Parts: sequence; structure tokens; C-alpha cells
Amino acid sequence: MSATVTQRAEPAVARATAQRFGTWYVTEHNLRRLKNYGWTVVATAFGTPLLYLFAFGVGLATLITQNRGEGAVAGVDYLVFVAPALLCTAAVTVASEEFTYTIMMGFKWNPIFFAMNAAPLQPFQIVNGVILFVAIRMTVTCGIYFAIVAAFGAVQSPAGVLGVAIAVLGGLAFGTPLMAYSASLTEDRGQFAMVMRFIVVPMTLFSGTMFPLTQLPVGLQWIGWISPLWHSTELARVTSYGMTEPTWLSVVHVVYLVALAAVGWVLAARITARRLNK
Repeated sequence: MSATVTQRAEPAVARATAQRFGTWYVTEHNLRRLKNYGWTVVATAFGTPLLYLFAFGVGLATLITQNRGEGAVAGVDYLVFVAPALLCTAAVTVASEEFTYTIMMGFKWNPIFFAMNAAPLQPFQIVNGVILFVAIRMTVTCGIYFAIVAAFGAVQSPAGVLGVAIAVLGGLAFGTPLMAYSASLTEDRGQFAMVMRFIVVPMTLFSGTMFPLTQLPVGLQWIGWISPLWHSTELARVTSYGMTEPTWLSVVHVVYLVALAAVGWVLAARITARRLNK
């Protein structure tokens, strides 16, 4: 009799455990999934900052310094100016990878989200687990990026390490709304290619990353104002080399990024729940 009761209790215990730690189980699943392309992730994490820093921070910076002298951009060397932007762009790149095709795969091509929902996991736990995994990947990627940037001598303040957290926040501010959009799609008709071409690329070019936003015509500066990449880059510059800006503007950066991340997170959870519980 005791053995029978124990056997009946085991599924209930397993269900309660899954419901309690469901978010972490989803995160663990995604971390284990990285093993399938782990070397690609590692090579990209180390290779991309080296490539970009040599291209922009050394190659282009040398030309700018030769023509305009030291402190040529915003009062600092071009390498110091562009490094925080590259750090924040790295987080956006990870977000654009993990919150597009990977989300559609979980719903359509390899519908593991439905399998998770059939188990004792709630849709919000699935969403939370995916977002937590992406945040971890962004943190590792940006941490490596920051170490390489620091090795190039592009960080002038100990507070510059906060740029990693700022970059992750910026990545989430861009990524969670993108996740909500991806979760709403049922067919791949080139939407993600359009997102990369008409949102990610212009955002990278017109967010004050490679040059100050004020150098753009006023009619184009609004792209930077609404871009999470501009807000995170400006904050990272404040911590990296002490860029001067009003305190209220730094507060606006933080509030805007947190608001975007929170709204996107809630929308992603609602859309996922509606789709999984049909």
C-alpha cells in the first residue's frame, strides 16, 4: 500500500517541481542546445570584436586621427568613442539571432514549445526561460567583448565594466519586442530578412554608433532617438570614458530601455500563451 501511494505521489511531486523551477528548466534546455553550435558561438564571440576593433578602432581610427588629431571625436580618440557602441551592438546582434528564427523554430519547425506546454510548464515560464537564456548569452558575449575592448586600451574608467550590463539591457529592450513579433508569426515569408534589412541595419548605422548622432540631419536624428541602441550606447559612453550629458537624459535612457524590455516581455508572454493554449 505504501509503495502504491509513493508511486502515485511521484508524478505530483515531479509536476510541482516542474511548475516551481520551469523557467530554469527551459533555460537549461537552451544552454544545452548551444552544444550543437558551440564552437561557432565561441569563434564569433572572440572573432567579431577583434575584427570590428581592427576595422573601426584601428583602421578607421588611424585615418581620423591623422586628419583631425587626438581627441577628434567628441573630445576622445575614435577608438574610445566607438568601443561602447560596438559592445552594445554585440548584444543587439545576439538578440536578433535568438529572438527570430529560434522562436519560430520552437513553434513551427521543431515545435518544442508545444511539448513544453504539454508538460507541467506554463507559457510564461517558457518565455522567461528563453529570455533568461538570451540574457546569459548576451552577458557572456559582451563580457568577452569588453575584455578585448579593454585590452585595446579603449576603456578609460573603472565604471566602464557597467557597459556590459547596459549592453544587455539594450539587447533586451530590442529583443523582447522582437520576440513578441516572432511569436505571432505562423509562416516564414521573409519577415526576418526584412527586419534585419530595414530595422537592424539602419538602427546600427543611424544610432550614433560610428559617429555622433548630432552629425546627422535633424530629419534623420529621430531614428536614433527611438532606437534602443542609441540609448544604450550613450549610457555606455558615460560609464566608459565619462561622456558628459545631463543627468535627466541618463535617466531617460534607463527608463526607456527598461520600459521597452518590460512591454516586449509582457507581450511575448501573452502572445505565447494565446498561441500555445488554442
